[in-house]
Amino acid sequence: MIVIGYTADQFGYAALEHGIAEAKLRDTDLLVINSTSGESYVDSRFAGAGEVHDLEALLEECGVSFELAQPVGVDAAAELLAAMDRPAAQLLVIGIRHRSPVGKLLLGSVAQKLILECPKPVLAVKPSDD
Repeated sequence: MIVIGYTADQFGYAALEHGIAEAKLRDTDLLVINSTSGESYVDSRFAGAGEVHDLEALLEECGVSFELAQPVGVDAAAELLAAMDRPAAQLLVIGIRHRSPVGKLLLGSVAQKLILECPKPVLAVKPSDD
């Protein structure tokens, strides 16, 4: 299984594209996780109903078996790390964004925590600059 840390932005879409490609390459299924700490009304990275519908349609078209989870009230990094503890989990795919050193220091970095603490391979991707 390929686990994708999805956000409703270009970074999440980049992770989704690469995760689908890895699932096809490895002939396995997908677990797409789009979580929020509970501030879903102000969390722009949490997919709304319309976005979820579009996401499910895209996943169905890709031809790979998938599960979409949207846990609320959880720490995103902890949720993804827990998913990677599953025996079937092979690879975590996340989108990354450029942040200044000060921004990383003050706000922390979910991506950095995942890369450092995940017991299995992590593929960190950026959106293409088209």
